[in-house]
Amino acid sequence: MDNNQLLAVDATILFAGDSGDGIQLTGSQFTTTTALYGNDVSTFPNFPAEIRAPQGTLAGVSGFQLKFGSEEIYTPGDQSDYLVVMNAAALKANLKQLKAGGTIIANSEGFDPKNLRLAKYPEGINPLEDGSLDGYKLFKIDVTKLTKATLEGSGLGTKEIDRTKNMFVLGFIYWIFNRPLDTTIKFIEQQFAKRPEIVEANIKTLKAGFHYGDTTETLMQRVQVRPAQIAPGVYRNINGNPATAIGLVAAAEKAGLKLYLGSYPITPASDILHELSKYKNFGVQTFQAEDEIAAICSAIGASFGGSLAVTTSSGPGIALKTEAIGLAIMLELPLVIINVQRGGPSTGLPTKTEQADLLQAVYGRNGEAPLPVIAAQTPSDCFAAVYEACRIAVEHSTPVFFLSDGYLANGAEPWRFPSSSDLPAITPNFAKPLPEGEKFLPYLRDEKLARKWAIPGIKGLEHRIGGLEKEHETGNISYDPDNHEFMVKLRAEKIQKIADTIPLQTIDNGPSKGKLLVVGWGSTYGSIKTAVKMALAEGYEVAHAHIRYLQPFPKNLGEVLKNYEQILVPEMNNGQLVRMLRDQFLAPAEGFNKIKGMPFSSEELFQKIKLMSQL
Repeated sequence: MDNNQLLAVDATILFAGDSGDGIQLTGSQFTTTTALYGNDVSTFPNFPAEIRAPQGTLAGVSGFQLKFGSEEIYTPGDQSDYLVVMNAAALKANLKQLKAGGTIIANSEGFDPKNLRLAKYPEGINPLEDGSLDGYKLFKIDVTKLTKATLEGSGLGTKEIDRTKNMFVLGFIYWIFNRPLDTTIKFIEQQFAKRPEIVEANIKTLKAGFHYGDTTETLMQRVQVRPAQIAPGVYRNINGNPATAIGLVAAAEKAGLKLYLGSYPITPASDILHELSKYKNFGVQTFQAEDEIAAICSAIGASFGGSLAVTTSSGPGIALKTEAIGLAIMLELPLVIINVQRGGPSTGLPTKTEQADLLQAVYGRNGEAPLPVIAAQTPSDCFAAVYEACRIAVEHSTPVFFLSDGYLANGAEPWRFPSSSDLPAITPNFAKPLPEGEKFLPYLRDEKLARKWAIPGIKGLEHRIGGLEKEHETGNISYDPDNHEFMVKLRAEKIQKIADTIPLQTIDNGPSKGKLLVVGWGSTYGSIKTAVKMALAEGYEVAHAHIRYLQPFPKNLGEVLKNYEQILVPEMNNGQLVRMLRDQFLAPAEGFNKIKGMPFSSEELFQKIKLMSQL
């Protein structure tokens, strides 16, 4: 290693700029290259809700933060070591995210009078010149000017040249962290295969940014973050939504079923529809319906016809699907309902994350209509969690909610993907033709209380479906009060019996008994795990349990909770899981809530753990 290089265990970078500056592409390319290099990595893309917010304004700032290291990484970092900003608004919006003494790499051209005015700096104030950044290491680079000089004579217009400046920045960051250019060059060649002049311009600018570090007196110290020691296997970098899509395909293949998705586009769930549409070679059918109701109703029809049926949405769309979800519960057909949660209510914060749809998933229907609810905890875990949702739906003849959120959907991490032989079996509960003269009873149940899946067109399995109450076993319409109460309780008991087939609750980290247990669900996993590790290192008596199965709960969860004097439940909502734990177990649980469209930092959780441990 060069003596002038700093050896670091990890590093956190925040790229920020206008929504048209290619910030998300820059961040994702650095992430992919870093993951292929062998570092563990976690990312947090953060972009505006507007398709194209006014350029240069605070509302239009797009950000991409990632943390990578030679040890296991659980979060994209609380604060960044390096802040790369393309204009004044990006600096103003994100300076609070930079550590004291951290490094700022600024595109000086983005701090001209117009950009400063749009960012609402006082007249005559330029933060790059007024000494306000003296507590940081500031490196000013006129990226725009250098990019134009690099592509002089290329024949490209000003707009096309300007679009390549993110490649100059990426090249310079590759130089700082000793990363090869090969992966990004290959991406550029594939992405713009039909535009060789664009390929040449982007590669030329990328290399210019890389060589800028060698050929100028930047005084920038290069950094070496060695590969992580991780379990051997084949890895790929993956986001939550693609992981969800692949998990659905894997489940359908394992079950021997056709996969059908009925969906209507909505942020941040749309990428699942886009991703699944690429898998026609696996017989996957995707249908972009005219609205949310049509989407789920088509999925119910596909399930009736024998497909592994899925519908995807976010909170507002789930609200529209509610009546049809009740229909699927009454029909007792397999259906996977995916909610990639976002800030609400109503349109809320479309591009920001939240965990506020848990009670909607558990209780949000008319009548007594329970169904299983499962939540993923990391981007790559979306694969395993949605696979398990499919297994439960198919084997227990029920709709299942799968909860993800915007943080998981857009975040990325390395994923060691399994082979087919590693995956649990999924066995459809199909009805078989009966002997001549024997009558088929569509609501006759097995030991799981699940009814058989009778596919239309099979002689002797003709039966009636619909939303009206069913008579026990026959499935005929029934208005009998005693039958209705019996069926309501039977459907609820079926859902509770699923607890017999799911794993017991485990402690993720810390002692099995003690003073404080931090209980989480969903995307709070990384922040809680990091905070608990910090607290344990300082001698605090604390443990961490993360709940995947939110309905029904694991059978031993109540006993686990009783082993601790205090229970802390961090959630990105106003207190939903904490209410369920108090309700079902009378647990002395205290909520810790954040509803800002942003994930918890490990530091704020650590401080809360310290405070509770001292009580």
